[in-house]
Amino acid sequence: MFDALVVNKDEESGKTSAAVAQLSLDDLPSGDVTVAVEYSTVNYKDGLCIGPGGGLVRKYPHVPGIDFAGTVEASDDDRYEPGDKVVLTGWRVGEAHWGGYAQKARVKADWLVPLPEGLDTRQAMAVGTAGFTAMLAVMALEDHGIKAGPVLVTGAAGGVGSVATAILANLGYKVAGVTGRPETADYLTSLGASQIVARDEINETVKRPLEGETWGGCVDAVGGAMLARVLGQMKYGASVAAVGLAGGAGLPATVIPFLLRGVNLLGIDSVMQPYDNRVRAWERVAKDLPMDKLEAMVQPATLADLPQLGADILKGQVKGRVVVDVNG
Repeated sequence: MFDALVVNKDEESGKTSAAVAQLSLDDLPSGDVTVAVEYSTVNYKDGLCIGPGGGLVRKYPHVPGIDFAGTVEASDDDRYEPGDKVVLTGWRVGEAHWGGYAQKARVKADWLVPLPEGLDTRQAMAVGTAGFTAMLAVMALEDHGIKAGPVLVTGAAGGVGSVATAILANLGYKVAGVTGRPETADYLTSLGASQIVARDEINETVKRPLEGETWGGCVDAVGGAMLARVLGQMKYGASVAAVGLAGGAGLPATVIPFLLRGVNLLGIDSVMQPYDNRVRAWERVAKDLPMDKLEAMVQPATLADLPQLGADILKGQVKGRVVVDVNG
């Protein structure tokens, strides 16, 4: 038997409830590899799956947790052997398939990535889906050429934004962090941000499709009106890597920034990312994310903390990276 956070749904009321319960190996879904999970994290999707589901969970009871790191316990696939350290992000694990909020997980071998050299399982989950996504965004900006000038990071105090800020600063870029929480300014500065931009300064749609050329690149975790405004402030040929929609899925913008300034809007998907690019991103994380900065982002948690943390992250009240010790 082992512990897991199990979400149940009352069919009459439609309400969900989450609590730590005991499961057996026979309860796990089918898969090639059984992993003894050591750590997981808390992401926005996790908040949805712990709570109302957000349309992501197909059936109940359900074990959320869209990422995890741990040690292979049993494998029917030649690529992995007992004792191997592995990481999983994406593939709708924690949504359509039981995830990492348990001491055991059984998944398809294709969904796993070997833990990169230089990272332990705790550090890997301090990175987690959010940090992995941040690295994909930085790589996409690099592939298209980051222009001179500050690189803007919206939602900078969140999971993706925190890691993106630390990576970009470590690579030598001037980083401008957007936040709606003034109390996070010192935190962002400690990660390497050289400029703090108040959310209210940039969260309003303006009638002018173009403003002054300000940003050499942008990692945007907000979307909505803020993304529309940022597009009109990008330097000629600069790119925005879009990774989230905390500010809404709509985009009240015009095509003018694309036509007159050659601005690129790059969509970043971490869920179905091909294996080779996953490995590339994790190797870059191990190389380019300063571990001391990573540790400063970490908020420790246990399975019992998850129901509250799930509610908090949906309200935008979680700073940095939550590392869940599933054995704690």
